[in-house]
Amino acid sequence: MEENSYNFLSKLLHKISLGSKSVSEMSFEIEKVLYLKKTKHNVAENHLFISGLARSGTTAFLNLLHETNQFSSLTYEVMPFILAPNFGGKFSKRKTGKALKKKERSHKDGILINNESPEALDEVFWKVFLDDTYIQKDRLVIHEIGLENKTRYSQYIDMIVLKHSEKAGNRYLSKNNNSILRLSSLLQNFPKATVVIPFRNPLQHALSLLNQHQHFCKLQTENPFTLKYMNWIGHHEFGLNQKPFYLGNDSVFNQLLETSKEDINYWLLTWLNYYTYVYEHFMDSCVLFSYEKFSEEPTNYIQEISKKIGLQDIQFELKSFLSKERKCDGVNEDLLRKCTEIYEKLNHH
Repeated sequence: MEENSYNFLSKLLHKISLGSKSVSEMSFEIEKVLYLKKTKHNVAENHLFISGLARSGTTAFLNLLHETNQFSSLTYEVMPFILAPNFGGKFSKRKTGKALKKKERSHKDGILINNESPEALDEVFWKVFLDDTYIQKDRLVIHEIGLENKTRYSQYIDMIVLKHSEKAGNRYLSKNNNSILRLSSLLQNFPKATVVIPFRNPLQHALSLLNQHQHFCKLQTENPFTLKYMNWIGHHEFGLNQKPFYLGNDSVFNQLLETSKEDINYWLLTWLNYYTYVYEHFMDSCVLFSYEKFSEEPTNYIQEISKKIGLQDIQFELKSFLSKERKCDGVNEDLLRKCTEIYEKLNHH
């Protein structure tokens, strides 16, 4: 589960299963042969996709929803056989039959995980069946998923739901920051699905991204396997192989490429690039989730969001966790003003 604690054999198994497209494809085909007929195809298409910029509260929201047992999601238990959740899961060292003690994840951000914790693992599916075509040297680009991959993805979802059918609901729950790149296709191909996009105060968000970037650069330098692991599962949010999203705004993106990733303004540009795209294209088709409103009054806000995403008969009792705002030198005030304007528009939608 913690990629920086694997022994030699575990690392080798991850390299074989995640580092090879052909092995991943074969595991998916074996999974289909053994389990697809057992699924109740399209039993529920009101899936829930969470796709926000990293450090916007996506994981906290994912964990909260997962704990309701109304959703089925990929968990660390399937690693490293991500495309074979039923077949491959039987051979996972994390298949213990019980929940292990939770440990803080490698982000060192206070979020605790174990073998039963959900995680953004379905990016491996898109890496394999899109053959990494959207992952370029210096960027991740928007793409269509196509009918064939829509069918494959529906089958994959059905098999994930089957794996959790005894103790979870039949709505698929995915948190994947890269989903923004294929969001139009997902909405078109899954019209009953709901997409939630968390957002956060731009300066506080940028500071959090910068902090994680520096943390993972250090971690990946000390332990190169961590970098390989994140590349294998398609995580390019921060670290030595961080890649920004290219979302069609050449002006902002070119500034990104010209700005050091050690500069707070790089991460403000990252914020502006992402949420301008959200504002211009998805305001009316997605549910917006405010990190600040959630942290200030989590119980009331989650009840409000629950109605929008079709979550029934759930009562939450949560404590406020709003942290003190941090300040930073070297901020481009004009850039921050542009970010704040978009932030206010998202907040008042």
